[in-house]
Amino acid sequence: MNKPLRRIAIFCGVLILALLVRTNYLQYVRADELNSRDENRRVRIERYAHERGNIIVDGNPVTGSVATEGSDFKYKRVWKNGPMWAPVTGYSSQAFDATQLESIEDGILTGNDDQLFFDRTLSMFTGEKKQGGNVVTTLNGDAQKAAFKGLGNKKGAVVALDPRTGAILALASTPSYDPSVFAGNSNKDSKARQELLNDKDKPMLNRALRETYPPGSTFKVVTAAAALENGLHSDIDAKTDSPLPWRLPLSTDNLANEGNIPCENASLREALRISCNTVFGKMSDDLGNEKMIEEANKFGFNKEIFTPVRAEASIYPKDNRPQNAMAGIGQASNRATPLQMAMVAAAVANDGKLMQPYMVAQRQAPNLDVIYTHEKEQFSQPLSAENAQKLQQMMETVVQNGTGRNAQIPNVTVGGKTGTAQHGLNNSEKPYAWFISYAKTKAGSPVAVAVVVEDGAAVSDDISGGGLAAPIARDVMKAVLARSR
Repeated sequence: MNKPLRRIAIFCGVLILALLVRTNYLQYVRADELNSRDENRRVRIERYAHERGNIIVDGNPVTGSVATEGSDFKYKRVWKNGPMWAPVTGYSSQAFDATQLESIEDGILTGNDDQLFFDRTLSMFTGEKKQGGNVVTTLNGDAQKAAFKGLGNKKGAVVALDPRTGAILALASTPSYDPSVFAGNSNKDSKARQELLNDKDKPMLNRALRETYPPGSTFKVVTAAAALENGLHSDIDAKTDSPLPWRLPLSTDNLANEGNIPCENASLREALRISCNTVFGKMSDDLGNEKMIEEANKFGFNKEIFTPVRAEASIYPKDNRPQNAMAGIGQASNRATPLQMAMVAAAVANDGKLMQPYMVAQRQAPNLDVIYTHEKEQFSQPLSAENAQKLQQMMETVVQNGTGRNAQIPNVTVGGKTGTAQHGLNNSEKPYAWFISYAKTKAGSPVAVAVVVEDGAAVSDDISGGGLAAPIARDVMKAVLARSR
């Protein structure tokens, strides 16, 4: 071969090699990136070319699929009672992608997950239509209905857990929205979503997981746990060294109680029963900021929680002495999600053992074969069994003859703690009403609940955890108990 032909042959060989390298680079190295690009419409068309698998509650789907008219996206998502279930499922939209379980479990629901590889391969040979798998949740439909109905037209949230396993039994947030109204890809869908985004009441905000509030006096349960665990107090009926009035450290101001209540040297049990700010504020100061942070962290503060849906991190702050005293009664920069405060109640109810919260019990293949089952997992041990049982006695006194009487259930042992958290600069806005609780039977504690309510229609003086939040918690607990019997 002469020299010019050899050069042409080498050049052509280099071109072919470059083409092979480029092709393999695109097909393998950048495959996932290219598949996920919004401009790649073929992937989205394939995603909506078949019916999506369902999200299951109590053995029944709360989602479905319907044919889409006038679009190359064949199917779109619909919900049964969308506003009630949106805080659990999130949304799946042809135009706006997906959130929460609809996003996290998208591989199973579309049938594209690696766990369904065998089913996809088999369908290629059998000619069966591709189907998505199902996601079976831990939710209790009756408890969810009680939570959603109890919140009504108020802003707020409810989280109910099974303290023994960490299973989420209810997760409600109001005001809510119907994900079906923007599940398609039309101008009507875009307009509906924009109206929701512009709504000043933020119906698309998941208040149960993504909003943090000052927990108010419900946080006194954590402060009491810190005092017991660190040996500051051991006898819940012994007098505490708690003067009245009690001046905030490094301050000229006294810490006030709500009304003229007998908090001087009150015992732990009595101080929780009537909710003494002075006792728990001084307790937090005596323990110090580091020990308070350490105990709060054991309950889950200062870290994001994944259920698998992400929950915002609750915050117990690193702060100075007066602010630490205020944080110890659930004020100052102390912030908590309803999920977090449900975890506090659950840990106490479960003799000090806190289980990892979760809401996916199983994943199913399209033929309903179970391909994943959740195994319960311990999150932490915030307090010993002995100290947890002392706190149970204290919380049960709150419900028996304290501020939590509205949570009483006949023939059931209920423990709880009310809270009314200040809101706005110098408490200028209407406070938040809190209640955390658990119900106990001979078989253990099947449910722990946290409720937060913001009632814009109520007079500020009428807003209280016992008045607004406790009845909602009671009804949720009753719903769970009715099924467990």
